[in-house]
Amino acid sequence: MQLSHASPHTTLSHEGDFRPLTIAVLFAVLMAAASIPIATHPLPPLADYVNHLARTHVIDAIGSDPDLTRYYRIDWQILPNLMIDLVVPVLHQFMSVYLAGQIFTVTAFILIVSGTFALNRALIGRWSALPLIALPLLYNGVLFVGVMNYVFGIGLALWGLAAWVALRDRRWPWRFAASTLFVLTLFVCHLFAAGLYGLGLLAIELQRLWAKRAEPLWPRLADFCAAGLPFIPFIALLLAGPTWSAPGAPAFWEMAGKIEGLKLAINAYYPLLAYALVALAAAAAFYARYRSALHFHPAGWAILVVSVIIYMAMPRALFAAHMADQRLPIAVAFILIACIDVNLSHRTLRHGFVALAMLLLAARVIEVQLVWNHLAPSTEAFFKSVQSIKRGARVLVVYGDRSANKEISDFGLVHAASLATIERSALVTTAFTVHGKQILHVRKEFHRYVETEDRLPPTVPYFIQVADRVSAGKSSFCDLWPRHFDYVYILFTTKSARNPDMKHLEFVDGGAGFQLYRIIQPAKLAPLR
Repeated sequence: MQLSHASPHTTLSHEGDFRPLTIAVLFAVLMAAASIPIATHPLPPLADYVNHLARTHVIDAIGSDPDLTRYYRIDWQILPNLMIDLVVPVLHQFMSVYLAGQIFTVTAFILIVSGTFALNRALIGRWSALPLIALPLLYNGVLFVGVMNYVFGIGLALWGLAAWVALRDRRWPWRFAASTLFVLTLFVCHLFAAGLYGLGLLAIELQRLWAKRAEPLWPRLADFCAAGLPFIPFIALLLAGPTWSAPGAPAFWEMAGKIEGLKLAINAYYPLLAYALVALAAAAAFYARYRSALHFHPAGWAILVVSVIIYMAMPRALFAAHMADQRLPIAVAFILIACIDVNLSHRTLRHGFVALAMLLLAARVIEVQLVWNHLAPSTEAFFKSVQSIKRGARVLVVYGDRSANKEISDFGLVHAASLATIERSALVTTAFTVHGKQILHVRKEFHRYVETEDRLPPTVPYFIQVADRVSAGKSSFCDLWPRHFDYVYILFTTKSARNPDMKHLEFVDGGAGFQLYRIIQPAKLAPLR
């Protein structure tokens, strides 16, 4: 039995189906349409995105920018979170960091959709237009968080699974060499992307183990276990690197978070629209199944079962990374789409499929485009405010009342202050400099003035409390902040909100959700504690 073919009694006739050239044209056109929101927004409102861009800017400019050199250092290590650090700085040498980030994001999109096509081709034995329905899922809650390395890694994992299936019945050295290469590349890309590839291999090999159950047990078990050999160097790198002992949130499990993770996979900004699109796609699938035009590959059922078990068992935080479990459903969705075989040999079905794919994609792209257009003035106002900051300054980030802001506005604000690092070579307290997670670190003399454990910024009440004195039994990087910083960004507030500390702060600029203050330096500094 070959893994790439369906059982004889379920094999579908595809005479008259889409030709490969037609599929390629549809892929190019719809992929271009899916990229419109990214192409038209140099700073998409993805929460962590601009912080990642700031780090890549530092990597590229630190050798020629004395202010960045004074504050930061680059410590190249083998970390499972490096892909954007390796790609964007190279592009940044020839273009702005914002354009480089757009190219990286669109490339991740292309990898995901083309990887879905490749895995589908390896499983069903021919090119199909079916993976085009994956395009609307490119915009999802996980992307909006801005975990760019993981998003990029989803595409690589899909290509890795496609290579494994395509090489499964060929000579083993080719298969294991390719798998080892993918494991190592995925490790460098993102730890959870490598885990996704391992999940896929486990499910595929379990299905194969069951399908060959009539054969002797021990050779089948040996073959099954051998699939894990390419992960030996992965484990060695993980144990040898700093990620294994990186600080972070303690692991915890939450059922409500599991439900939210499923919503993140399908929802963009308007849940009702997301549910309507899912219902429409499900109705089309039921109709195709009713017409005996749809088949689900046996490996898909194994992937579904294994994914559910792992998803339910995973904690929320793992290896200092948040949303560890909630990142899984969207990635599995692309794999499951690749397991579908549909017969579009009838002209009506072909026309209906193209119409459905275009409708689903258009609805999602228009939804995202309209929301991002609405948020763009706020992003532009924040970008303008950054220009008021003195080059080489030190910028403290403080949170106002985040509960008063809608979640849709949070994404663009959370790390917007990192623009000061890109535009003004500033030290920003929220820059990603966590040991074991990033290669960017703050130099020793400034280490005590930034957040190095990936915690939330201080709130306004605490910020005001520690302006002139340190709380007993508690210390923070923002203690005695008028002595150490030049500017303060208060996020999740309003432009008209009153100055919270007239003694120490002078208003500079503000906009939707933020205020920028210049710190009034004390005339005479008290001895540092």
